[in-house]
Amino acid sequence: MPNLEEQIDITAPGDVVWDHLHQVEDYPRFVGGVREARREGASGLHMDLEAKGGAVRGIDASTDDLRPNETMTWRTADTPHLSGSVSLLPIDASHTRVQVRMEYDPTEAHDAFGGPKGFAQSSAIERTVREDLHHFKDLVEQAHPGR
Repeated sequence: MPNLEEQIDITAPGDVVWDHLHQVEDYPRFVGGVREARREGASGLHMDLEAKGGAVRGIDASTDDLRPNETMTWRTADTPHLSGSVSLLPIDASHTRVQVRMEYDPTEAHDAFGGPKGFAQSSAIERTVREDLHHFKDLVEQAHPGR
């Protein structure tokens, strides 16, 4: 399965970034294709995502705070099988590097959501994750200006 790693630097302290990362209801504001997201229990979440042909597909996942305020892992409960982690690395008191690692099967992603196949699907996923990180950065920095 391909692995993806992306990172971005955010002008905000790690605890602020961590809090935003855990506000699941805000995922539609920065994760492409997510129409709705909600917590289910202590470590579960459900997201309604746009799929091929404009359909909506529900995905359930579990999260685990491996190291609170530092690393969160996640894994989907069913296909498409997606898993990964988000790590926060302090740069200084007011800047945090967000590092995303993800493992996925491009064929399962294509079957679930449509889009290109093979290498082109991997490129599209990488582009989407980069865009999502930029949207997340904007969300955090706009909510906490001057930090």
